[in-house]
Amino acid sequence: MDLSCDLPGASRAAGKGAFPDPVRDLEGTGGVQSAVFAAGCFWCVEAVFTQLDGVISVTSGYSGGSADSADYKAVCSGNTDHAEVVKIDYDPKRISYGRLLKIFFSVAHDPTQLNRQGNDRGRQYRSGIFYVSESQREVARAYIEQLTAAGVYSQPIVTELVPLAAFYKAEDYHQNYAESNPQQPYIAAVSTPKVEKLKQKYGEYLRK
Repeated sequence: MDLSCDLPGASRAAGKGAFPDPVRDLEGTGGVQSAVFAAGCFWCVEAVFTQLDGVISVTSGYSGGSADSADYKAVCSGNTDHAEVVKIDYDPKRISYGRLLKIFFSVAHDPTQLNRQGNDRGRQYRSGIFYVSESQREVARAYIEQLTAAGVYSQPIVTELVPLAAFYKAEDYHQNYAESNPQQPYIAAVSTPKVEKLKQKYGEYLRK
């Protein structure tokens, strides 16, 4: 991770008002469900989603490549098809998939940056939604179209929509990394501002 990574939202168009809720969403029924997002450094993305009411757990890992290359050293080389991802297990009766998407696009990262987040460069840092069902794909696709039509960003959204083939949990030392290492320079410079942004803009979404 590069310490000088840009903060999210740098490409957002000015003067567009509040970030919109999705016009389409999944029904809030059934048991625990999962969402898998790629949004740059998984340390920072995990730190954001763990704050949300209704989120049961957030696990850092890898998706997009094969099992034999699902390790941090290989993924960081940029020579695998993996992206750094988080798997979010959530209660759909308390938080919707659409709300997770809203946080993904408005706080967790800048979805207009291709194969990078700030100075973290490479396909392992790409913006992506690894959908686990066709319903998730349709809701995510509709939201991207909604944000594009509303001109929320001044640059095109480059988020990939791909089916989840497999999720590989990252090494144990990556789990809850930001919480365990709040003074680490990268966390202080990149992760903490994202969490503060979440608290300022969406305090009503946070754990009580």
